[in-house]
Amino acid sequence: NKRGILGMLDLIIRNGKVVDGTGLPAYTGDIGINDGKIVITGSVKESAKEEIDASGLVVSPGFIDPHTHFDAQLLWDGRAKPAIEHGITTIVPGNCSLSLAPLKSSDRMKLVGMFNQIEEMPIKAFKEGVQWDWETFDEFISRIKKSLTINVAPLVGHSVLRLWVMGDQSAMREANEKEIQDMQALLRECLSAGAIGLSTSFVDVDETLAPVPSRYADQRELNALCEVLSESNKMLQVVHEFFDADVTIARVDQLADISLRHKIPTTLSPLFVNTENDTGVKRVMERVKEQFKRGARVWPQVQTRPIDISFCFEVPSLLFIRLPSWYKIMRFGSHSEIMEEFKDENSRAKLVKEAAMLGPFWNSITLRQVNSEENKEFLGMSLDEIATKRETTPVDAMIDLSLEENLQAHFLAENMGHTDNEMIGALMSDPHVHIGASDGGAHILSFSTYGDTGYLFSQFVRNSQAITLEDAVKKITLDTASIWGMRERGCLKKGFLADITIFEEDRIDRGHEYYTDDVPGDGHRYIRDAIGIDTVIIGGSIAYRKGAYTNAKTGNIVSVG
Repeated sequence: NKRGILGMLDLIIRNGKVVDGTGLPAYTGDIGINDGKIVITGSVKESAKEEIDASGLVVSPGFIDPHTHFDAQLLWDGRAKPAIEHGITTIVPGNCSLSLAPLKSSDRMKLVGMFNQIEEMPIKAFKEGVQWDWETFDEFISRIKKSLTINVAPLVGHSVLRLWVMGDQSAMREANEKEIQDMQALLRECLSAGAIGLSTSFVDVDETLAPVPSRYADQRELNALCEVLSESNKMLQVVHEFFDADVTIARVDQLADISLRHKIPTTLSPLFVNTENDTGVKRVMERVKEQFKRGARVWPQVQTRPIDISFCFEVPSLLFIRLPSWYKIMRFGSHSEIMEEFKDENSRAKLVKEAAMLGPFWNSITLRQVNSEENKEFLGMSLDEIATKRETTPVDAMIDLSLEENLQAHFLAENMGHTDNEMIGALMSDPHVHIGASDGGAHILSFSTYGDTGYLFSQFVRNSQAITLEDAVKKITLDTASIWGMRERGCLKKGFLADITIFEEDRIDRGHEYYTDDVPGDGHRYIRDAIGIDTVIIGGSIAYRKGAYTNAKTGNIVSVG
């Protein structure tokens, strides 16, 4: 007990509406904190060096985000902005088969290319914001630990394990027995150094649009790696074919067999929900529940929020991945080549024809940013409205504006994906569903990936009442900690780590998008602020309070198992 000369606690939170993470009814009470841990709950009679009056506010465990891509950002921003602003106290990077370690110096740009293609992370940010002074996973962990405010529970990527062991052959063929054994040994080293599991992908492509290395692995290799995970009950994270319900069901069965064989938890993400695939989602969830009855652990991750994608033709966007001609010119064309494609009558006709396959999708896209005065009258208008005024089609209007603005016209496609809030609400309250897949830290030039927690409370607790406040908190705190095996987290209980979020029940929401200029190299990104987050405490220290960050550096590498 290190309560100081007068026996004072470090921090007391008083008079809050305590939602402790267990799902039990909230109560009015206090939380006493000392040495980074919760030491008293209920009524605290002692005094403290610092006190917070939480009257009228909800006091909950810190939120946990299980699917992020803050890997590179942590090298220059130990706060992982804007995660903490949204009540997040723990993040899981290293998803989708990609992590920044283990990584040989000769393979750095290959990995950067994959991050750029899959997660739309700028190459300039890596070149100007990353000092490459590690190779092993242990060295990477030591590097990011130097200035952490947020807690980090890192996965190791399957593609980088293959790249380390097999080099260029990793994206050409299956591994032989010796290579599989080497990958097992390497994975074991990474887990010992702090990795909480393995991530793999069945869908992603690299910078040449070829399958990422993990997609060349056969079942023999995957089982061998899961044998290593089973030694300490670590997680297998999978990106599955979320666009095809039948294939997703097959992946659920595969993961269930892996889970039962190796006695490990598995999670697949994302499970997208909209009016076009609601039947498929229901079928997937039926199979998930069947596999849970067998004793398997297969957790589908569901996002709470709709996706808003901003794009301009200066930067490749995954929005166009279904349009080969568009995506090819955006991915591999220079600025002048794209301009020429748009100007050339034959090339343009081909692009317009291909875009027609998406039908009325283009009508609702809005113009969000231009530089020229003459086009500012169209800001906020849909392409359909602009096309009517210009007596053209929505796709032609988009191309014309892009030419007029030297490819600097920015457009917004709102509410992509999650359009069936009734079904999502039902999923939020389903005990078999894992809330996650935020993608925080990725796609920074095309859309803001944060706001899941605020949207959970505003849309599904406060508005539709699809889930109670207590159960919503449990979903993103104790449930997540339990699924991943994070010790002493996710609950306001004596002896647990003091990661705590204090928020306004009647105001918490996902906030608005805005630009920041805090990205090395490219200078800006889309970010979404939070509404109603009052205070965030990490490791017993106040990290964020009333809209401002502190200098706290009490984040750590999370232990699991």
